[in-house]
Amino acid sequence: MDKNNLIVYLEFEDGKVADVSLELLTKGRVLASKLGVKLEAVVVGDKLDGVEEQVFPYGVDRLYKVSDARLYPYTSNPHSAVLINLFREIQPQACLMGATCIGRDLGPRVSSCLHSGLTADCTALEIGDHTDPKTGKEYKDLLLQIRPAFGGNIVATIVNPECRPQMATVREGVMKKEVFDPNHKGEVVELDAKKYVSDEDFVVEILDRHIEKSKINIKNSPIIVAGGYGVGSKENFQLLHDLANVLGAEVGASRAAVDAGFTEHARQIGQTGVTVRPKLYIACGISGQIQHIAGMQDSSIIISINNDPNAPINTIADYVITGNIEDVVPKLIKYYKKNSK
Repeated sequence: MDKNNLIVYLEFEDGKVADVSLELLTKGRVLASKLGVKLEAVVVGDKLDGVEEQVFPYGVDRLYKVSDARLYPYTSNPHSAVLINLFREIQPQACLMGATCIGRDLGPRVSSCLHSGLTADCTALEIGDHTDPKTGKEYKDLLLQIRPAFGGNIVATIVNPECRPQMATVREGVMKKEVFDPNHKGEVVELDAKKYVSDEDFVVEILDRHIEKSKINIKNSPIIVAGGYGVGSKENFQLLHDLANVLGAEVGASRAAVDAGFTEHARQIGQTGVTVRPKLYIACGISGQIQHIAGMQDSSIIISINNDPNAPINTIADYVITGNIEDVVPKLIKYYKKNSK
């Protein structure tokens, strides 16, 4: 097996590769091409038919399949063992995972065992050079792992000069999902699970498993009305729901609004919430912290309603309405109602 490629860990449930994995393949394809290496993917579980048809169009050159009935559903030890032993063998230079409950559990276990380091919740990934300021040593073509840091006051670029693989997790929706070539074909490598995981790793058995789907589908909504701390109260948040109902929109929120108890966490947009790309984003009383901007900056049109004309969000807004939410939003509702008949 050749070494030094870029690999993506695929999450696979109910016959479907997770969106976050396909988003990472899209990004991984760009990075692998820039590095001049193969894009690899690994899927671990049971009944893995059809994975290749789903991932080859995203530019995967080699797919490793590790199949065993005991490897589904996900449990920490067996999946960690498979990746640790596989990575020792193929020595990838970089590994990308989704920052999901699985990725957050698996990533640290693998990186800790391989002494490789891991950057969580990246908002961007690039390839670039780095010079160590202490030693003056130059490193070429490192994975630049970019994320907000220090409470969002700076955007940090994190590098892993010596240890491999360079590992990063990315939240769903942060990267764009795009087919590379519908006719692209890679090779499938079926691996014998027994070589990578021992019987002792299967000490935990899952007897029953419930996955509750979120009732709030903020990620795919074409219009989002989002509220921040500046909305002022839970009662005022109802105004945003009223506006959303008229527009056929979904209601989102900044972290400050969620922390203040104005609305539920499932609506949180940003670095510690959901990343969205709606056609229209109406930001009400949102100042525009860097973590929030990271989750909505790719919206096609941004309207900011804020009583502070100097709110940071106004710098990325297409339209700015300066005024109080209580005055502006009812006028918008009245206007849209009148004009939508």
